[in-house]
Order: sequence, then C-alpha cells, then structure tokens
Amino acid sequence: MPSWSDKVNLKSCLWFEGEDKSNSAAAILAGILFSVGWWLMIDATFVYPAAISSGHYVCGILGTISLIMVNSVSKSQIHGDGNYAGGYFGPNGAQLWFFVGFVLGFLSVIASFLIFADLVRRSKEKVPGVELLLQNILILASSIIYRFGRVEKNTW
Repeated sequence: MPSWSDKVNLKSCLWFEGEDKSNSAAAILAGILFSVGWWLMIDATFVYPAAISSGHYVCGILGTISLIMVNSVSKSQIHGDGNYAGGYFGPNGAQLWFFVGFVLGFLSVIASFLIFADLVRRSKEKVPGVELLLQNILILASSIIYRFGRVEKNTW
C-alpha cells in the first residue's frame, strides 16, 4: 500500500547529492541549534528588558568563541597525522587550543546556570533565566554536533 510520501514528487536537494550526507546533516542541525540559541537570548532581551542586562551576553559570547575554537582545529592536527607538522607548538598546541575551547563551552553553560539560579531566586519572571540557560546549552550542543558529526577528508 503506497503512502502519501510516495505520491509527492520533489526534486532532490543539492546539499544531499553527495555520497556522504552526514556532513551536511550535521552542519544544518548545528546551525539550527546555534541560531535558535541566539534567537532565545534576543527574545529574552526584548520581551524582558529589565531582567536581562548586557553582562548576560558574556556567556553566549564565550560559548560562540568556544564553538569557533573547537571547530577550527582538524582531527589530523590534534592527532599529529598526515601533512600537519607546522606551527609553533605543533600537535600539542592544537590539543591545547581544542581543550581550552571545550573548557570555555562548559564554563559558559555553568555560568549561565548560576545566572539562571540567581534570576529565578530574585525575580518573579522565570523565562529570561530559562532562555539564557537554553541558549548556552544549545550553543554547546551545536559545537559538539558540528565537531563530531562530520567526517573529515584530507584531500589536499
């Protein structure tokens, strides 16, 4: 018995025409999580302007810096394989950069949880604290999905 999806004739998506679809799917999912996280913080700023100060953005900015740091180092640079032998610190510097990136990501989640607890304790509005915490959890999840959901190909 054919389902309704068999009757729909859609053209294939250009992004998914390759042999490995995990890179595209990971990038799309990570981008969606990242943008939803920042959308929540922007929403909290405009809906609850008295509850959110400019200092509350620091957690999200650190999470974004963490995402960039974690995903700017390739797996071959961390392991010291392949063509990567350059740089001043070599693989040890790449490993340190990667570690500091993850530390920043987890610290942003921990700091946002502490701010969330403070906002819940001293304010009757709980939504800004929840949105701040969700923003940082989504940014960290985005970073992890984008890092470990892709398959790297050393084609150079």
